[in-house]
Amino acid sequence: MDNRQPKPHNPARLRHECGRCETHFEAPRSFVTATPWIATMTNAKRTQLAAGCTSLVMAFALLQNSAAEDWPNWGGRWHDGISREVGFENAWPTAGLPAEWTCEIGTGFSSMAVAGEHLFAMGHADGMETVWSLNSQTGEVNWKHSYPSELIPNLHEGGPCSTPTIDENRVYTLGKEGQLFCLNRKDGSVVWQSLLQSELGVKLPEWGFSSSALILDHQLILEAGRVVSFDKSTGKKLWQTEVHEAGYGSAAAFTSDGKKMLATLDCDGLRIVSPEDGSEIAFQAWKSPYKTNATTPIIADDKIFISSGYKVGCGVFQFSQNQLKQVYVNTNMKNHFNNSILIDGWLYGFDGDSHNGRNVTLNCVNLSSGELKWKQRGLGCGSLIAADDKLIILAETGDLVLAKVSSDSFTEFARSPFLRGRCWTTPVLANSHVYGRNADGTLVCVKLPHIY
Repeated sequence: MDNRQPKPHNPARLRHECGRCETHFEAPRSFVTATPWIATMTNAKRTQLAAGCTSLVMAFALLQNSAAEDWPNWGGRWHDGISREVGFENAWPTAGLPAEWTCEIGTGFSSMAVAGEHLFAMGHADGMETVWSLNSQTGEVNWKHSYPSELIPNLHEGGPCSTPTIDENRVYTLGKEGQLFCLNRKDGSVVWQSLLQSELGVKLPEWGFSSSALILDHQLILEAGRVVSFDKSTGKKLWQTEVHEAGYGSAAAFTSDGKKMLATLDCDGLRIVSPEDGSEIAFQAWKSPYKTNATTPIIADDKIFISSGYKVGCGVFQFSQNQLKQVYVNTNMKNHFNNSILIDGWLYGFDGDSHNGRNVTLNCVNLSSGELKWKQRGLGCGSLIAADDKLIILAETGDLVLAKVSSDSFTEFARSPFLRGRCWTTPVLANSHVYGRNADGTLVCVKLPHIY
């Protein structure tokens, strides 16, 4: 099974290897033959020239690999919570990172999607749910699309929880009550829409619909009490699975034996289905108290990692020959609702339940063995993403924290005031800017310092 994404750089003439990107450089032979003066240089001068060329190539490599990258959907461009941007400072200003802009978007827990100068977010106010299109550089409103919706503040502030998905000239959103919209990215006009409760014949989940749309070729995939596929252009329903207890995470795509597959974690268990027709390939029961399975499966080669809160813990299952086989199950990583991220064979994620944030820890766990390597207190029930071998953490109380990616120990590089109030929503990194929100709907943008 191969779940590797295409490398973000095209091998050409420059070579720089960081484990996640690869480019190539070869000095052209014509350069040597066209510059006979090199042969007349002393060895010392040649050494100086070589050192200078090496520095230039390294600088060019850094510039190439720090190229701006969008965050167009849940989990970012590569669906793994990791940006390929590099070149960020380890140290931040003593006074903290200054806000580039702030905007009030309404109550909710939806994360953001960013493509170029367009940012999309969601919030609830006065009985209306709103999809916002903002200028990512200034926070100015481009347009907004609003519709009636219940808040559903069940043991939390309520409001939308699904993250918008940007695909070409359209943006897809899912409201708290299952209001699925395909909107024109430029002006917010409705291209097509569907109400999932009636379209799928499913009940409203206890905490509302939360799945974020996954675009797979011409399909839009959701977990919504059924795994369902729509034609992304027309809104025509292509297929749906049998009814199950809805989960609150999103679908993940992968390839096994040359065939595309989908993995979802609903409140009945881990489900593998075919994107061709929705037929179920494999199933592993995985129930949690209060029906709160809320994470998206993490897939590495033929291993699938899932995790739940309320003392359930985590498990890795091997998918081979259309069957799921348990590798291990333990309680070293109990993700309540925010996903872990996987880097070089190690999982970094928040272990514990949101109602007991003081006891939640940031854990580092080995994917293959389930071994707990370290844990760090003091961040509450937060969330995290990664870039440039650094963890970018949003603590539950609103601090933005920069830490080293390392399985050896937790090392904090920098910390800055960022938000106030309850912060459960995963931040995003796009084009050197971090965007984060709190439950009340304050959206903040800061720029990360670069080393050059």
